[in-house]
Amino acid sequence: MNAPAPDSPHWFKSSHSAGEQDCLEVALGRGLVYVRDSKRKAGPVLGLSSVGFAGLVALASAQVN
Repeated sequence: MNAPAPDSPHWFKSSHSAGEQDCLEVALGRGLVYVRDSKRKAGPVLGLSSVGFAGLVALASAQVN
């Protein structure tokens, strides 16, 4: 779901990003995990439940390996 960003988000990138430009940023708040494109900070924000976020991470990990 496209969700409003949390009021005072603390956005962070994966430690695996190595400073590259093609990354997602994640913030926690209001019972959701928020995800956005690091290059489009004012762009859309995806709000996922913790279960949904875990599924996204598992899918992305399977694509890399």
